[in-house]
Amino acid sequence: MAKPFQFNADDVNVEKRETVFQGFFRMDKLWLTHPRFDGRDMPVFTRELFIRGDATCVLPYDPERDEVVLLEQFRLGALGRDQSPWLLELVAGMNEDGESPEEVAQREGQEEAGLTFEPLEKICDYLVSPGGSTEMIHLYCGCVSTADAGGLYGMEHEHEDIRAHVVSSDDAIAMIHDGRINNAAAIIALQWLELNRARLRKGW
Repeated sequence: MAKPFQFNADDVNVEKRETVFQGFFRMDKLWLTHPRFDGRDMPVFTRELFIRGDATCVLPYDPERDEVVLLEQFRLGALGRDQSPWLLELVAGMNEDGESPEEVAQREGQEEAGLTFEPLEKICDYLVSPGGSTEMIHLYCGCVSTADAGGLYGMEHEHEDIRAHVVSSDDAIAMIHDGRINNAAAIIALQWLELNRARLRKGW
């Protein structure tokens, strides 16, 4: 039985690449080929690739109160679905050149929720949609006090309109199970919290 990961990036031959759209985001078209698992070469094929920078997301958690802070804001990608396009999400932001994910986490915590994280614990890194996008998410859980959390935030010049909600951990986890929270970063982080909550409440 063959083991996974027999190929790597050096096995991909990009014969041509061109930018077909440049706006707030970028779209490239690639002509490429790579070896197949059966030993043959894949014929040259084309794919469009959504060029989007990495982002950092943080679940703010208060271990004493056992509460999280979730942000409600409009998301265009959810428009047209059988749900509200105002989603409950994590603190999040795009990584700028030269910034570490931890620096992004602290910057966005202040801008989007008025929060500082101490400590900040890594959950994981994951590719959002690797079939057609370059974006990687750096996911964290950050220790906060929710005593004075909540309210309206966001950078007006970036057209952000954010309401920060303080929610019990049990209620937030329940919103995963009933589908009210259905974005990947929040689901992963809250499921991680469900597994690690006892440790965090004891150790943080």
